[in-house]
Amino acid sequence: MDSDGTHDARGTHADRVPRPAGPPRVPPRPTQAPGGPPRPDGSAFLTWLRTPRPEAAPGVWRFGHRPRPEVEPEETPARQLLSGAFIAFLLGWLLWSLISNRYLGGYWLWPYYVLTPQEWKVPENHDDAVMGDIASRIYYGLVAFGIMMGAGRLGRWSEVWRRYIVPVLRRVVSPPAGPTTPAPEEDPAQWNVLRAAGAPDAADRLGADARAGLMRDVDHARITRAWQGVRSGRHSLATFTGAVLREGAAACPHPSGDRDLPGRLARHDLVTGQVRLGTTADDPRNPYAYRGTGLALGPELLGTSLLAVGPAGSGKTSGVVWPLVESLCLHALAGRAAVVVVGAAGAGLGPVDAYDVVVRVGNTESVYDLDLYGGTTDPDEAAAVLAEALVGDLADPHPSGDSRRSTTVLAQLLGPYRAVHGRFPSVPELRQLLDGAPGPLGALRKALTDGGQESLLRELDARERQLGQPGDLGGVLADRVALLDRPAFAGFFDTSGQTRPFSLRALDHPVRVRIDLPQRGHADASRILSRLVLAQFAASVAVREDRSLFACLVLDDATGVVTPEAVRGLQRLRSANAGVVMTLRTLDDAPRPLRSPLLGAIGCRVALSGLTPWDGQDFAEVWGKEWIEARDVTDRQIIAETPAGKAVHMLRRVITGNAPTARAVTVRQVERERWSASELAHAVPPGHAVLSLTSVRGEHAPPLLVDLRNPGA
Repeated sequence: MDSDGTHDARGTHADRVPRPAGPPRVPPRPTQAPGGPPRPDGSAFLTWLRTPRPEAAPGVWRFGHRPRPEVEPEETPARQLLSGAFIAFLLGWLLWSLISNRYLGGYWLWPYYVLTPQEWKVPENHDDAVMGDIASRIYYGLVAFGIMMGAGRLGRWSEVWRRYIVPVLRRVVSPPAGPTTPAPEEDPAQWNVLRAAGAPDAADRLGADARAGLMRDVDHARITRAWQGVRSGRHSLATFTGAVLREGAAACPHPSGDRDLPGRLARHDLVTGQVRLGTTADDPRNPYAYRGTGLALGPELLGTSLLAVGPAGSGKTSGVVWPLVESLCLHALAGRAAVVVVGAAGAGLGPVDAYDVVVRVGNTESVYDLDLYGGTTDPDEAAAVLAEALVGDLADPHPSGDSRRSTTVLAQLLGPYRAVHGRFPSVPELRQLLDGAPGPLGALRKALTDGGQESLLRELDARERQLGQPGDLGGVLADRVALLDRPAFAGFFDTSGQTRPFSLRALDHPVRVRIDLPQRGHADASRILSRLVLAQFAASVAVREDRSLFACLVLDDATGVVTPEAVRGLQRLRSANAGVVMTLRTLDDAPRPLRSPLLGAIGCRVALSGLTPWDGQDFAEVWGKEWIEARDVTDRQIIAETPAGKAVHMLRRVITGNAPTARAVTVRQVERERWSASELAHAVPPGHAVLSLTSVRGEHAPPLLVDLRNPGA
């Protein structure tokens, strides 16, 4: 079945997603379900599926989450609490001893004398004596109970009971809670949604596979995604039911036939779509509701894009990028997402088997090529994307910084060339045209004249008039194209149809793509290609037919990629159900005028340990300030005026070594930075990060200190 988002990508321009040579490979029967030991009966998978996932604040790991209060309860320190409870007990005991032994007089018996009959006080018969004895004992008990209640309230015995006695009793009396099976109408393993829609046979088959250990988390997510396609009307119920009855948990497969990744390093929960990055530190600067909870990200947060800044070795790739890439690849296998990962070869972005398409730019063994023009047939669109890649990083007031003029120059050449040859020029041909070589321009003019292309001849005439003029951008563009016209790239960017170029037009399908850039010796070319992929990504996701598929671009190193057009493109991705994950070693890798707009356009910001104070200042400004309660304590020396007071002060100074003082406390509301530049630069421990989150629905999470080395058990 071509399920929602999992249909074949074949036939989309020249960017065919690789298919297996034979029928889809079905992995062997799983022996381990997510998060549990090997259990052939599938009980670990059922336990994982039935684990509660309550609604929580943005960024909280919802799998088995136990919500905490918003405000930290005031708890008395243990030593003070226990000593106070014991002292209150001694005081109550002392008071009862004094009362019962009549050291405090008999006034405490007055209520007894007033409320009881006279014959009980001076009994004349046996019955009155018995009643008087009972009444006196009851009165003594009430007095003792009142003293005990007062001592308990004074010594906070209820808190001692709650904090120390109740947990011990629970461990002694209550047996350890085992896994409970929910009611059939609430059991997710029963697939009641399918039953209610009239597909009980499919629900029975899926439930049987889950209990037999044939289903895993990717299967559950993939079939759930396919069912969403049935609910939306993209697929028929009969087709879905037939596929499930035939193949069970392996129904609605990904085009590659894979049902899982070769290996996993992070913790994933495909029911909520989250991947756990670490644990929120138990730090006073973190809100109490977040302390000690798991920190997780999902498409609802990545849809606002993410920027991670930290020096080399701070954990950008291993602690942030790779867990997110792994999660997006799992989402792609489930038919929920399309992911494109751009980085240097060997950057730790996972094995080749985890991707459908691997483009190794500059490597002659690469199976796939990169489409320089993004799969478009519109010369103006191709010129705009290519101009952004070539000269988008040249900042004003440089004459070549105007990308619109560069777009015009390229369009004046791409349009006529495509009209004559039916394709766009290759890199060497484009370089010759931009250099103004008379041979190629003359041949192009002749072909246009013979074809009667008058409008395109005017475009070519305008380009020839600008050649050699002051401020002409053709030379600058030719110099940038020359960086791609190197022997190492001779077999790439071919437009003749002899290679297998991949373009980002394939993001309509759940494809997993990795693009390896030639960093060694070709740093400038790598930056051009990074800008090219980002520009093509922004242009492609805006025109997708199926926007229910989340699209994400991961740039492992975004140095030289941040341009004015790129920042504007990031702001438009949220409405297209797409996002970008990028990393920088320092914000100095982005132009100074674009740093604040970049941080403002991105919803998820990550500052890793080792940040410089200058970078910390930019993060501190975007995170703003908050109102806190500040306490000012003032110690004022006490001056004794009487001889006795002076003697007491002298004795106190001899004993304590300090002069007698009086302490004054002033409480006021002040506005303070959530995280200052100095704290970000010096107070973030190694392996930690401070991050803030924003969801596509506009929910915010304040800056949180997170331990990336502790992703949780």
